Amino acid sequence: MTTQPSPYQQYPVADTFGIAAPAKVMALGYADATNPHIPLRDDNYVFRKEFLREMLAFLKDPAGDAMYVTGPTGSGKTSGVSEVLARLNWPLQQITAHGRMELTDLVGHHALMAKTPGAQPEMTFMYGPLALAMRQGHVLLINEVDMMDPAELSGLNDILEGRPLVISQNGGEIIKPHPMFRVVVTGNSCGAGDASGLYQGVAMQNIAAMDRYRFTVVDYADPDVEASILEKVAGRLPVELREGMIRIANEIRRLFVGEDGDSQLSLTMSTRTLRRWAKLSLAFRGADNALGYALEQALLRRAQPEEKDAILRICKDVFGEQWK
Repeated sequence: MTTQPSPYQQYPVADTFGIAAPAKVMALGYADATNPHIPLRDDNYVFRKEFLREMLAFLKDPAGDAMYVTGPTGSGKTSGVSEVLARLNWPLQQITAHGRMELTDLVGHHALMAKTPGAQPEMTFMYGPLALAMRQGHVLLINEVDMMDPAELSGLNDILEGRPLVISQNGGEIIKPHPMFRVVVTGNSCGAGDASGLYQGVAMQNIAAMDRYRFTVVDYADPDVEASILEKVAGRLPVELREGMIRIANEIRRLFVGEDGDSQLSLTMSTRTLRRWAKLSLAFRGADNALGYALEQALLRRAQPEEKDAILRICKDVFGEQWK
């Protein structure tokens, strides 16, 4: 009798994620690297050890929990999740929540579909990301979950407790949860609403629903982490310029978050925007004040005039005579 190979695989954490870890520490994942739902991998991504530890522990054994990843906008919540999954060959079903999203958007709906081009359309049930993830052992990722109507989000409670999904719209079809099915959500709040006023549309979530999540916090990356990122994506920039960019980014973030939640800027500089600024600075290095020209495209053209002036003053303070 031929033994079927296991669809799962253990990955050494140190080699897989490029961090210091004992050789015997392993992470659970899939062996098949060809699934089209595996997220694309960014080889320049730098992992933060605490978040990685908590994420891998959850993926290995959720113990009846879902994972709630919270932190300020642009801190890397979604990218952190997808980069972990990419290296573990773990397929992902992803959706972004909004105030009008209903549970049926996650479960699925009927639609007229032609099986082949030119054929007569037939009413077919189209499975949503929740149904697909449950059946196939994918991770369901709901971004901006605190934008969702609390009553609709509470519809996930039975699923998070391990009960099967019953699709009444499809003749009462029952989907039992795959052993590798996981639920991860991201939000700028912790489900208790937004007291800072920075995030429009954030709703206070049901406390009973929030009790089904374990929480991990993703703040803006430390300067040394961002220095490693910029070295990888824009290593031809002088070190002092890259360090100055990081100082400017952190000052913008400080003003965005504000003291005691009193924000002085309505926009921030994410690590993604910082990378964009560095790469554009290389692309425009022949222009007058390439740093300023690149920053215009990366961030400033969506800033209010007074906010743009404030950011430019920060740049002048950091770079001095180098900033024209």
